[in-house]
Amino acid sequence: MTNLIHRYIIPSGSEGIAKVEKIIQEICDKYEIPEDTFGNILIAVTEAVNNAIYHGNKANPEKKVTIEFTANDKTSIFSITDEGSGFDYHKLPDPTLPENISKIGGRGIFIIHQLADKVIFKNNGKTIEIHFHLPVLAS
Repeated sequence: MTNLIHRYIIPSGSEGIAKVEKIIQEICDKYEIPEDTFGNILIAVTEAVNNAIYHGNKANPEKKVTIEFTANDKTSIFSITDEGSGFDYHKLPDPTLPENISKIGGRGIFIIHQLADKVIFKNNGKTIEIHFHLPVLAS
């Protein structure tokens, strides 16, 4: 069973991105998540929030991004949800292919997959769950 532990709602814009590190630091400190995992979580969640703000919500200041942290005895999960229309996550271009190497964007989801233990898209691509196989140690 997974329990919702924290929910944060941030604005779509650079001020929302600026809040992510503080949110992740607060969670990692409170639940004694190892320092070596902190960097992976920070980068993966920041990439997901960036995608939610700029691709999902189109940086519309009227729209919000929700970050939820849930955990059970084996896994810590960060869910990021935007208010956009979603996207077809099955048709993402491979950023490692020669024709995509020089493109400015398109690496966020790839990076998230490399850093997390499991990634699940829900809600037509409006929600991404980023799983890390580590239990929370404090409460």
